[in-house]
Amino acid sequence: IDLAALDANADGFVFRAEETYDPPTLPLDAKGQGKPYAVYGYGAQIAELEVDLKLGTVRLIKITAAHDVGKAINPLLVEGQIEGGIAQGIGMALMEEYIPGRTENLHDYLIPTIGDVPPIETILIEVPDPEGPFGAKGLGEHVLIPTAPAILNAIRHATGVLVTKVPATPSRILAAIREKEARR
Repeated sequence: IDLAALDANADGFVFRAEETYDPPTLPLDAKGQGKPYAVYGYGAQIAELEVDLKLGTVRLIKITAAHDVGKAINPLLVEGQIEGGIAQGIGMALMEEYIPGRTENLHDYLIPTIGDVPPIETILIEVPDPEGPFGAKGLGEHVLIPTAPAILNAIRHATGVLVTKVPATPSRILAAIREKEARR
């Protein structure tokens, strides 16, 4: 077909098509069982860190992240997506706290910089997903979500105390340590 010989419509298109795709799902039953989403992503992270018991400060040493990515079409970009999600998770775990009237700008509301992000070892679990484009899966939330719990669990392992509110600021870590010592 000689496309140049065909008449264009008012928008300048010779051909136009629209498609939608509704992936297979199952609604939840009365017991909350079903398949409400077509694709699930899984991941696990381990944080290695040091805690200064006198100051309550945390120094991240390394984070190891294993994530189910479907088919990694571009592994370098996948690793970058994982690293970016971990950086956001570090902020959630250790820095970012909105206090009305106090932390309303980037001078006072702390976010991680590259200097706050430790070396990250990524492990890509590749099992192509039949519903994803070319077998790929999204990497948004399921990369960010396990970072804070991994860091909080590592703080507990290092100190013996459980910090139950994020961010795990030095003052919260010290308060948890003092509370534990007072119970002895």
